[in-house]
Amino acid sequence: MNKLYAKNELSFSLIWIALYVILFSAAENLSELIGVSKIITVPICILFVLFLWSWIRKNNRKEKYGLCKFQVNAKGYLYFIPLVFLASCNLWNGVTLRLSPIESVLHVISMLCVGFIEEILFRGFLFKALCSEKKLRQAILISSLTFGLGHIVNLLNGAELFSTLLQIFYAVAIGFLFTIIFYKSKSLIPCILTHSIINSLSAFAVTPAPSYEIVSSVILAVVSVGYAVWIIVLHPVNSHKAYISIKQKP
Repeated sequence: MNKLYAKNELSFSLIWIALYVILFSAAENLSELIGVSKIITVPICILFVLFLWSWIRKNNRKEKYGLCKFQVNAKGYLYFIPLVFLASCNLWNGVTLRLSPIESVLHVISMLCVGFIEEILFRGFLFKALCSEKKLRQAILISSLTFGLGHIVNLLNGAELFSTLLQIFYAVAIGFLFTIIFYKSKSLIPCILTHSIINSLSAFAVTPAPSYEIVSSVILAVVSVGYAVWIIVLHPVNSHKAYISIKQKP
């Protein structure tokens, strides 16, 4: 693992993303075959989280991948109020218990893990790898698009096409926001928390009508992009070259 990382960080990140997608999809399908949602997914996700955390900590890369204290004044980030708004999106249409108690618990646990895993893979591994080889704006764009388009895998797990397309739409915007937050603050913690809460609360979401789903998707995208632009205006993207400059030093 360390040899591949040292040889090519981009290949390293892409292999881990592919491994995550394959394992998660397989676990989801096996859980459905057994008849208990997430029963296989949860242990797979927990092991994935433990392995990623252990590898990052063992190799002293917590700061590189944002597992550190938020390093910017929260006032300039509007005290994260937009993130709280985004985190509540699955409750906008009401609250319901559509799963059994045990399945609800399993869903929340698995989604908490997914928030951590996806932020480390897409914002941590992939974005950092692209920053060392591509221009910054390209790295932000590719990271955001890859994260959003990655949700197309949900079709393999039984998701509806219309809902998945809308999810891809707003996930690209949220991915853009999270990438900006990580790049500017050097911390991935706010992104991990918001992502995990959004995912977890989906266990209690009321299935929306198509028209409501469109409106809420547009709101999510507008708030995400607007918040990202706010952060960029206060702290222009080109004003911070720390990571790239370090990589370029002899």
